[in-house]
Amino acid sequence: MIIERGSSELPEVDMFVTTADPELEPPIITVNTMLSLLAAEYPTDKLACYVSDDSASPLTFYSLVEAIKFAKLWVPFCKKYNVSVRAPFRYFKPDSQPCSNASSHDEFLQDWMKIKEEYGKLYLKIEDACKRIEPCDLSGDYSDFSNIDRRNHKSIVKVIHENKEAHSEGVSHVIYVAREKRPNYLHNNKAGAMNVLNRVSALMTNAPIMLNVDCDMYVNNPLVILQGLCFLLYDGGNDKKDYAFVQFPQNFYDGLKDDPYGNQMKVTQEFLARGMAGIQGPSYTGTGCLHRRKVIYGSSPDEKFIEGIQLSNENLQSTFGNSRELCESAAKVLQAKDLTVGGSTSSITNSVEAACQVANCAYEFGTGWGRKVGWMYGSVTEDTLTSLTIHARGWETAYCTPDPPAFLGCTPSNGPVIILQWKRWSTGLFEILFTSKSPLILTLARKLRFRQCLAYLRFLLWALRSIFEVCYAILPAYCIISNSSHFLPKINEAATMIPISIMVIYKLYTLSEYIQAGESLRAWWNNQRMWKVVAASSLLFGILSVGLKVVGLSETVFEVTRKDSTNGENDESNSDKGRFTFDESPMFIPGTFILLLNLTALLVFAFRTIYGNDANMMYLAEIICCKMVVIYFWAFFKGLFGRGNYGIPLPTIIKSGTLVLLVVQFGIRGKW
Repeated sequence: MIIERGSSELPEVDMFVTTADPELEPPIITVNTMLSLLAAEYPTDKLACYVSDDSASPLTFYSLVEAIKFAKLWVPFCKKYNVSVRAPFRYFKPDSQPCSNASSHDEFLQDWMKIKEEYGKLYLKIEDACKRIEPCDLSGDYSDFSNIDRRNHKSIVKVIHENKEAHSEGVSHVIYVAREKRPNYLHNNKAGAMNVLNRVSALMTNAPIMLNVDCDMYVNNPLVILQGLCFLLYDGGNDKKDYAFVQFPQNFYDGLKDDPYGNQMKVTQEFLARGMAGIQGPSYTGTGCLHRRKVIYGSSPDEKFIEGIQLSNENLQSTFGNSRELCESAAKVLQAKDLTVGGSTSSITNSVEAACQVANCAYEFGTGWGRKVGWMYGSVTEDTLTSLTIHARGWETAYCTPDPPAFLGCTPSNGPVIILQWKRWSTGLFEILFTSKSPLILTLARKLRFRQCLAYLRFLLWALRSIFEVCYAILPAYCIISNSSHFLPKINEAATMIPISIMVIYKLYTLSEYIQAGESLRAWWNNQRMWKVVAASSLLFGILSVGLKVVGLSETVFEVTRKDSTNGENDESNSDKGRFTFDESPMFIPGTFILLLNLTALLVFAFRTIYGNDANMMYLAEIICCKMVVIYFWAFFKGLFGRGNYGIPLPTIIKSGTLVLLVVQFGIRGKW
């Protein structure tokens, strides 16, 4: 299906891309994501792409400027030949071959070779710039980046490309945004960056629809915007639903077979997200989402805006800030009766000065940003907090799962990054329970449905799982070491069937979910194993982080996870893909401690069996549990003997071993 270019019935769409660190998130990834958005099957005169660079990096800006030169060739090529994959790094994979249904194959082949050559030049330019201290001469358009401090700089808004003639076949607007940073100001992580994009875009294009993606999530389905708009523009008569946003699932490219790190989340999306879609709708996951701007501005589905009352200048300024232009654009969106109303008729270049003003640190003080409007503050998982607020107003949301998948991203492929990612998720989700936007409070005070509340609690309470997982992993070993108590019924007692039955039923149920989702038995086992590892590291430290915040000792920190532009293909041999890696992070201490403690318990039992008279079958159930724990933490067992990144650092082993000696000492003396 190809749309008629320039259709006046389609709403304008502002597209947001967020990146935070050119080292952890290589610019070539951001460039490919931007290029895939620009080439989406939609009139280009109705699109605008905003790239938020939270590091104010001249390298990122340089890469985007160079990418626009290539985009002027890439976008027409994709639409002329109806290219299915519109991220160049995926379309021009090393093993790719030119393929087209075009009647003029020779013309296509000639264009294909030309575009591939140009992309190769772009890639080499960016890679070469990454190796230099300064990516280019920092003068002219780059003068704002001269001697810049990423933590202390003014706001920078630059129009990289403007579609001045409003051609539906050209390249859309592209705007670079680096919000102001000052050491004494709270910047609110990604939520703060999204709110700046919201305000800047409101002054420049003010589209009624916004699409946001992370820098590593490229457009895999060129019809994604049209497919999402099918929900937002749907008129079902009496059954009409006004959806607040349309969430697409997170899918990943080049995922390792059988999901060895347990982070592809296919089963979670297949069951939890679809289940929530049957209540009030799925939660916003931070990327791959189409939003109504008026919903982000605090609108409720049953709210009536009356000019001069709710939209008085005084109310607008107290909510949106003292920018007259921003208040006017907000009023325009809130008063609109349909999605075709919106947009700006003036040149976006004329709005740069006003855009820099609303991107300043102090602009939000005394306003409703982050509390009443925009992306919500108060958690490092701003996406869940924002969707909770939206659902609490009574909105419903939609879940769109097209084939092929709408977006594809890269997933972490080493142990430390995965553990860090899960820590950020568990910390952010758990801390929401201690805010005024806890689903328990919103269910009683607002319009969050009870079943939707339970669905949110299903993952907000993930961190608490670590307490029980760690206890279950430690208690059998302690019982054996102390030789004075039992954690489980004796193997010859009928009561033994109770824990065995519960475990078997639970495992069979989870296995059935993986089979229904099309996953393998090995993938199920890998996820079961990784849940134990994550519980004993990320989730445990997530509880600690939130606990320190609650008592006022520290604040939670948004930690950016490393993105790999090659997905690890050049970092490890094929035989080592999926092998767990370690670093000196303290988050690996609990897992190492659990493994060493259970190994010690097995050795103690073996010693008593061979040399003592007090060993018997009373501890058979505990022995089985200890062996299961060792199997679950087999990656750590191999890490005890591994080298380099594949080995557990010696300081971690020493600290864990010291804890084990303390447990053994107290256990033997019966003073636990």
